[in-house]
Amino acid sequence: MHGLGTLVNCAAILAGSLVGLLIRGGLPKRFEETIFQAVGLAVVFIGLGGALSGLLKLSDGALTTQYTMLMVLSLVLGAVIGEALNIEKGLENLGTRLKKRVPEKYAGSSFVEGFVTASMLFCIGAMAIVGSLEDGLTGSHSVLFAKSVLDGVSSVLLSASLGVGVMVSVLPVLIYQGGITLLAQLVGPHLSNDLILQMSCIGSVLIFAIGLNMLSDRKLKVGNLLPAIFLPILFAVLKACFPSLPF
Repeated sequence: MHGLGTLVNCAAILAGSLVGLLIRGGLPKRFEETIFQAVGLAVVFIGLGGALSGLLKLSDGALTTQYTMLMVLSLVLGAVIGEALNIEKGLENLGTRLKKRVPEKYAGSSFVEGFVTASMLFCIGAMAIVGSLEDGLTGSHSVLFAKSVLDGVSSVLLSASLGVGVMVSVLPVLIYQGGITLLAQLVGPHLSNDLILQMSCIGSVLIFAIGLNMLSDRKLKVGNLLPAIFLPILFAVLKACFPSLPF
């Protein structure tokens, strides 16, 4: 069944968030802060590992880099597009509108931060892209099932620190991953393994940035970098038309 992986992923996020909310009131503030820092540190290394696995390769026994220029161009052009669309602000506005539908005693002051942080963390990873593509192309759910376990644990810790906004992030996850699964059934035969790897690599870079945001007071506008994930598709088309291009 196509789409089952996303449904299981959403169920895991809901279940994990519920557990986190149940323990939220019983944890001292210092515990919440330390747990949140621990999640941020884990996210940093998950993103770093994914990015390095895509950027580094063995060639003639030596470690070399690949896709470096593509990554730079995608991030820069993605930043221009994302800033023009102001995606980050749009996510915050959506979180604010959703917060108004939640009773104040449940929403709390960190609803929007929880919604935006969790939405980006759960949506832009390599596993979200690859898993949703595999779901749409072959009906295999193994990647998204593994992602469900990770997201379930993360949602417990995030919701314990940031509240009910983490639970509501299941909505963009459903739309994003479900949309990729549906789209994969239409355009999947035209996506190469290299192209999927490039998109996953850039997604991992953005996960790394989310981890930095969780550990630092100075926030990177990760939401405005989201278009970068899909720009390798554009560059693949340009490369096919102009083979001499250096990326």
